[in-house]
Amino acid sequence: MNLWFSSDTHFGHKNIIEYCKRPFKSLEHMDRELVRRWNERVKEDDMVIFLGDFCFRNSNAERGEGAKHKWQYYREQLNGEIVFVQGNHDGNNSLNTHIKSLIVEIGKEEVFCCHKPENVDGRHRLNFVGHVHEKWQVQKYKKGYKAVNVGVDVWNFYPVKYDEILKVLAKT
Repeated sequence: MNLWFSSDTHFGHKNIIEYCKRPFKSLEHMDRELVRRWNERVKEDDMVIFLGDFCFRNSNAERGEGAKHKWQYYREQLNGEIVFVQGNHDGNNSLNTHIKSLIVEIGKEEVFCCHKPENVDGRHRLNFVGHVHEKWQVQKYKKGYKAVNVGVDVWNFYPVKYDEILKVLAKT
C-alpha cells in the first residue's frame, strides 16, 4: 500500500480552468485527464489523503432513479481508498465529510493535514494543505515549521507521494 496526498481537483468546475490557468481545453478534458493521472499513480489498495475541494456543486451526475451525487460519480472512477478532509467547496457538493483536519503519522513524523494554510498547526514541523492552487508549493514559517501545498495545480495534476514531498523539502 502506498500513501498519497492531493487536493483541489475541483471536478465538474469549469471556471477553475480559467481561474487557475489550467492547461485543459474543456471541463470534460480536465475531468478525464485528472482521473487518468490519478489512476496512473494510485492503485486499488493505496490510500489517498484528500485535503478538500474534490468537486463542485451539489448536483446529480445523472437524473432519474438511482441518480448519484456528483462526488460519487467522480469517486467511482478513482483508484484507492480516500480519506476526505473538508475544503471550502465541500459544504455544497454533498460530500458531507466532517473531518476538518487530521494528523498522519509517517515513520516518526507527524504531519498535520488541513485544507487552508491559515489553519496550519505550529506544533507540527510539517503541515500539508490545499486551497492555494498554483500560488506556491512550500511555505516556510518563521517559527521553523513548513506548509506543503498538495494541490494538483503544483504537482502537474497528479496525487503526490510523501517521498516526493520530502525531495522537494530537501531543496528548500
